[in-house]
Amino acid sequence: MAAHTEGTPCWVDAMFPDMDAAKRFYGELLGWTFDEGSPEFGGYTQAFSGDSAVAAVVPRMPGTGGPPAWNLYLASPDVAATAERIRDNGGALLMDPMPVGPFGTMVTAEDPSGVFFSVWQPGSHTGFGKTNAPGAYCWAEVTTRDVEHADHFFPAVFGYEAKQMRHESVDFSLWQLGGEPVAGRLRMTEDFPPDTHPYINVYFGVEDCDAAIATVTRLGGTVRRGPADSPYGRWASVTDPQGAAFSLIDLATAVGELPEFT
Repeated sequence: MAAHTEGTPCWVDAMFPDMDAAKRFYGELLGWTFDEGSPEFGGYTQAFSGDSAVAAVVPRMPGTGGPPAWNLYLASPDVAATAERIRDNGGALLMDPMPVGPFGTMVTAEDPSGVFFSVWQPGSHTGFGKTNAPGAYCWAEVTTRDVEHADHFFPAVFGYEAKQMRHESVDFSLWQLGGEPVAGRLRMTEDFPPDTHPYINVYFGVEDCDAAIATVTRLGGTVRRGPADSPYGRWASVTDPQGAAFSLIDLATAVGELPEFT
């Protein structure tokens, strides 16, 4: 697979205090299978949908606090240059660019609005084996109250063209590369709990959203928003039993007209 265009989401992973519980939950919910994990890289364990790598789960490092969170990687041909742009535009590096064996080089950062994310310069690991399918990554939205900082930072660092959705009650911006949508930015409203930290909401595809959220609740997770129909698919935002927030979407069940953007 060719390397992703700079700024394109290319991978996701999450650290969990209970790896066996994470594999049981996501294995049943999304149909994932898992490799044996790599002791050399802290037990890093790739998840597969069919034969395609789609994500990874990782044992939580000692001393790490807070609930688990899905971490989005944005592609870069030169992670050191991207790190400089992150600093120049008010972001913070949580680590310097770090080679990960032959697989690639990464950096983890925080934008000025408080959103954590990573950047990936590929080596032998170029990222998702597939996307936009059941069991695979479909979409991501920077979800924050501080939209002014996010709206400046991400386009400045990654070259996104921003389009604002015309809607009376939803503040949503679409980020594009070469005219193609790659991610979004959503302003948190009062329906988000006040202690919700800014985050990137990762969407995974499912064949049936309602059946999937029934599985989430049966396995001990929580439905946070939805289910709801949209022109992009039927979706719901959920939390897994260990506290990691993400969304599910059935791309085949789209309802309504596509919104206008300016």
